[in-house]
Amino acid sequence: MTLRFSVLASGSTGNAFYIESEKERLLVDAGLSGKQLEKLLSEVRIDATKLTGILVTHEHSDHIKGLGIIARKYNLPIYANEKTWKAMEGSIGKIALDQKFHFNMEEVKTFSDIDIESFGVSHDAAEPMFYTFHHDNKKVALVTDLGYVSERIKKTVEDADAYIFEANHDVGMLRMGRYPWNVKRRILGDSGHVSNEDCGLALHDIIGNRTKRIYLAHLSQDNNMKDLARMSVSNVLEERGVAINKRLEILDTDPKKATDLYEVV
Repeated sequence: MTLRFSVLASGSTGNAFYIESEKERLLVDAGLSGKQLEKLLSEVRIDATKLTGILVTHEHSDHIKGLGIIARKYNLPIYANEKTWKAMEGSIGKIALDQKFHFNMEEVKTFSDIDIESFGVSHDAAEPMFYTFHHDNKKVALVTDLGYVSERIKKTVEDADAYIFEANHDVGMLRMGRYPWNVKRRILGDSGHVSNEDCGLALHDIIGNRTKRIYLAHLSQDNNMKDLARMSVSNVLEERGVAINKRLEILDTDPKKATDLYEVV
């Protein structure tokens, strides 16, 4: 077995990602209730008692809501950078000292047979960071919750086998929508979220010959739709000569339903 993963939940109401190898079974974020997380894991036939750890990207509640509950129930180590630990301590309840681990930004950490690289993103949190996963010459990149995709990020995540990539909003829908202007400005700003079009433009710069799957993630419930996101990103890529077909697929994620467990081959 190589890397296998499922986007358990993705969206403004809660985010959780699962990835496994022969020796590791990791959660990234736990932004739903403990019960919901267990249900989503069981949907893809993952036994929560076999989890080996939880990585945290940042302290926003849609990423850590069930973190303390799951970590305590299954006695799991939690990995986050120092500023994120400080920012989320008041929200996740008491965590035993032997469950607290530091994972610094721009660091590569080895978990048994997976090398995990963290990289910083521009988002309005204490020190937000996301991850690429390397195992057996395979690479999976998780990239959401960022205002823009910097050249440094592009270099870190380029030529992955699979991407879980933010396509948060359609700019027109957001501008015309019901959000107050200060919220719109935050989402559109450099520390907000990536639009459908900007997602397509970034993907064009980073996908490589081995890229097979792109999962569009963290869609806004109010300012986006799955069909629209998929169409917008596909159009941007196809206009630039990238064929969307069986070799390169674009897939949806959902805030309440896990994607099928996918094995990177």
